[in-house]
Order: sequence, then C-alpha cells, then structure tokens
Amino acid sequence: MTMTTETTLPLSGVKVLDLSAYIAGPYGCTLLGDLGADIIKVEPPEGDNLRKYPSTLESESRAFLGVNRNKRGLCLDLKQPNGYAVLSLLVQEADVLVHNFRPGVPERLRIDFDTLKNINPRLVYCAMTGYGDRGPLAGHAGYDQVLQSMTGMCASQGKADGPPEILYGSVVDFYGASLIASSISAALYRREQTGQGQAVQVSLLGSALAMQSTRLVWADDEPRRIERDMRSGGITGIHPTQDGYLYISANTPHFWKSLCEHLGLADVAADERYDTVKKRAAHAAELIPMVRAALAAAPARAWAEKFGQSVPCSVVKQVEDMFDDPQVEAMEFMSAYRSPKAGGYRALARWAHFDGGAAEPAGARRHTGGAPGLGEHSRDILGELGYDAAAIDVLLQSAAVR
Repeated sequence: MTMTTETTLPLSGVKVLDLSAYIAGPYGCTLLGDLGADIIKVEPPEGDNLRKYPSTLESESRAFLGVNRNKRGLCLDLKQPNGYAVLSLLVQEADVLVHNFRPGVPERLRIDFDTLKNINPRLVYCAMTGYGDRGPLAGHAGYDQVLQSMTGMCASQGKADGPPEILYGSVVDFYGASLIASSISAALYRREQTGQGQAVQVSLLGSALAMQSTRLVWADDEPRRIERDMRSGGITGIHPTQDGYLYISANTPHFWKSLCEHLGLADVAADERYDTVKKRAAHAAELIPMVRAALAAAPARAWAEKFGQSVPCSVVKQVEDMFDDPQVEAMEFMSAYRSPKAGGYRALARWAHFDGGAAEPAGARRHTGGAPGLGEHSRDILGELGYDAAAIDVLLQSAAVR
C-alpha cells in the first residue's frame, strides 16, 4: 500500500497555542500537529530554554529541532500589555492552549483557565506540571530524571549489585507528551458533544507512574522487596555474535523451537527441562552458553537474515542507521527539513498513517516543516489577527512582539 499525505488528518482545522518549554509540553503539541492541528509556538523574548540546551549541532539545539517540528513561531512578552493583548486575540480563536508553568505562575501572567475561559468558553486548556496542582510537591519544579529517581525507575534500571541508573532518552517526558496529546484529543471529542471547553491536567509524576503499570501491582501479603518487572529471563535478550550483537525474543513454544532448529540445537528444543519460559529462565546458566556458542559461528546480520520471520530478532544498531533503514523509508517516517540556523536536516515526519479520508482542504495545515526560528512567523500570525503593517511595526519596536 502506498502511503499518502493527501487525506484530511483527524485534527485538521484545530488551532493549538503552545506556551510550553523543554520536551513534554512542546512534544505533546507536536504530536497534535502530526495529527493535522495548526500549532503556534508562543515563546518569551528569551526563547524556549531547550534552544540553549547542549548540542553537538553548533547553530541550534538538536533536541529543539526534534521536539518542535510542524509549528509556527511567535515571540511574545506577556508581561507587556501589548503582548498580552496579542495572546488574548489568539485565545479567542484557538481550540487548545498548552503550558507547563508551575502552579501559581499562570495566575500571575493572567493565563489561568478561569481567566481564559471567559475569553473563549470552548478552549481546551492543558497544564503540564511536575507533580500536579496539589500536595506537598505541587510547587516544585519537575524534570524527567527527577521523576525517574522518585518513582523507582532508576532503582529498577540498576543492576542488583550496583547503583541506581538513569534511563536516558527523556522517557518520562516523551510518555508525558503522549498523555498530553491523548488527553487533549479526548477533551476535544467531549467538546463536540457539549460545546464547552475544559481544563486538562497532566503531570510528569502521573506519566512516570502510568508507564510503570506492570510494576505497580502490590498484592496483599507480598513483601516489599520482590521482583516486579516483566523479565522473561533466559534466552530473550541481547547476545554477542561473531560480529555485532543480536536481540532475540523466543518466549513462545513456536519461536523457541525455531530458534533451536536454526542454531542446530533441535535436541534442546525437545528437552522437557526447557519447554516453558519459566523453565528456560531457571536454566539460563546452562542454555545461554549453548546459544552463544552457536551464534558465534556467524555475524549478527547473517543470523537476522537466516531467522527471517521465524524468530523475532534485530541486529543491535545505532540510531544513525534509522535514517536510511529500508523499513523506515517504506513507511515514510522521515522527512527533509530546513532550519533558519541549522540549514537542511532530516528528522521524524510522522508516526501514524491515515488513509481513506477526504482530500485535504487548501490551507488546512499552515505549516508542515521543521522547528521554527524564534519569532519566525510573528508577522504572518499578527496579520492573520487583523494587525496592519504599521501596527505590526509598532509591536516589534516595542519588544512586546519579536
């Protein structure tokens, strides 16, 4: 099947004001943009702090480019009356507003839900916080690795005889972004039924807990210290080969038998001592050396080709390999972009496909490119709000808008 971008995306026509910074809030908005929404990234004069994050790209933060695709950029000083007036006009016609200010800050800036719903009763208002809006930590700043450490993720990631370990890749932030996008989509659906907007609250604490649902089960009378992970043990995992590493999953009877046959261990597959995942985990010390001895006969890529569909596996690759991976290309997951500072680059373009819809109406999506420069689209957005060229010049000169 050939994928196409010409069908109407589910959130086409929805306008989102992204006042958030760093990763979770901005990427939640990006996910909405991937679904067709028009995203306006509203930054303060100093810009999103993620722009200044350490990066091996000299001209721009790699993280900022990756997190903020398909947005238009507007720079406002909300502390100035003229800057706040621009935001008020945007709120009048917006469907969604997202921010990640700590509790109390929105009230000081006059962008709290109670204030903005008087401007637009249909507004879906999403606050992303570290810990929620109540409780002893409500006013604390929350960050990905802080929440990893607090919620047991680092302790679980560490080896039994070693110290806790961070999970790199901002996993809580990105899961939080998914919860933002899904919660807002649900609120928009409810608005279609009621005609009213509502406040949505997502937190990094809730995100860190939600992504550990398989661990967060404590049966009555169970001890405190007990293994809570879904670790099948035994053969499933990463193994060295003659050249490179190979991940193998062989939990089902079918895949276990296929693996053994490919490795010349048919007698092992028939052995009743190893005929369940639990038994194989219990006999891992016997099985793993046999499997690895067989894998040492060929490189990881050769084994992956040999296993084909009969054994779930993957060569352990570098992230750079994904830019030219045949499966990634077939699914059109990547695209070429251009940044005002970084120039041309390739990055993620989509993660879902929607086929069979109506043709995309002209102008349904105002921007389908890379991350915006600071205030890159300010003039265009102000023009859409009804400001003429002279009024725009005055705003820019006053620094209320950049």
